[in-house]
Amino acid sequence: MKRKIEDKKLLDLFDRLAPSRQEALIAFAEFLAVRASDEDSSAVEPIAIPRPADETVTMAIRRLVRTYPMLDRRKLMAEASQFMAQHALEGRAAHEVIDELEAVFRRHYERHKRG
Repeated sequence: MKRKIEDKKLLDLFDRLAPSRQEALIAFAEFLAVRASDEDSSAVEPIAIPRPADETVTMAIRRLVRTYPMLDRRKLMAEASQFMAQHALEGRAAHEVIDELEAVFRRHYERHKRG
């Protein structure tokens, strides 16, 4: 209920502004949203999720994505898919591939922390 009231109040204020001021308000709101997402993603620490003994490579990727929510998945998935292929197509042992995946995610996180 409170959200609807706030939304209406914001829209009423927006409607009272001249078009040039509306554009400025939109630009400022976009700036704040980007800044907030940058602050949120840089402040997040990895989430400690224990590695199950019988974990599959697919399960490991899901766990690592949840462990490191601050990382850009697109950058990681290209590398992760190579390890998945090594396991599925070349028969590389799951525990070896998972060890490598953990190292990749950790490396990406360290780069992320450095900025």
